Amino acid sequence: MSSTGRLQGKVAIITGAAQGIGAEYARALAAEGAAVIVADVSDANPVAAAITQNGGKALAVHCDVTDAASVKSMVAIALERFGRIDILVNNAALFGTVKRKRFEDIESAEWDRMMAVNVRGAFECAKAVSPAMRSQKYGKIVNIASGTVFKGQTMLLHYVTSKGAIVAMSRSLARELGGDGIRVNTLAPGLVMSESVKANWSAEKVQDTVNSRAIKRELTPEDMCGTLIYLCSPESDFVTGQVLVVDGGAVMH
Repeated sequence: MSSTGRLQGKVAIITGAAQGIGAEYARALAAEGAAVIVADVSDANPVAAAITQNGGKALAVHCDVTDAASVKSMVAIALERFGRIDILVNNAALFGTVKRKRFEDIESAEWDRMMAVNVRGAFECAKAVSPAMRSQKYGKIVNIASGTVFKGQTMLLHYVTSKGAIVAMSRSLARELGGDGIRVNTLAPGLVMSESVKANWSAEKVQDTVNSRAIKRELTPEDMCGTLIYLCSPESDFVTGQVLVVDGGAVMH
């Protein structure tokens, strides 16, 4: 993707960015001129180092989104290093390695873990960045949901429920933060061929998803980046509380 510098001077936090789609998001925002905080519970240093070697600005920060203290520390480090926070991409979530199973077979602890990472994690991060964004009277929060919210999906009830909560959270946050110039939108991918999906999803299940699309091909992490950049850039400054589905037309809403 060619860069046009649409995020020059902006500072972005991307959670769950040590690998997969999150890493691609971090690279894309950096290519548009943003200084990026590559946040993850796993080692994000390789991603940050690659961005820096390519002439971008990046800082790897260890962050467990389910731990409020860890999230606050990550935000404090970002502010100390770059002085502001303009963008938060709430990407950290459980999905690629989640085992598909009947909802009756989902254990209560597994349900709670899904909600802690996928829902409360986004809440903790939004809560932590809001003071800085409110003080600037500007900010962009992009929460990552899923196209499954709009069509339903068998064998993943806990995951789909968590992503439905993200849509509801985003709409309410948009109302609550709009007066301070903070825009909150939701990006809803279809099944993206990340490393974890390639390793854990059967070719048959992937093909079933492709068959459901108007554009009949696999969805790559790169396919998500144009829409993400739009939602993070000044081009979408009068857009808030919205859901954009990027899935090749499997969902039309």
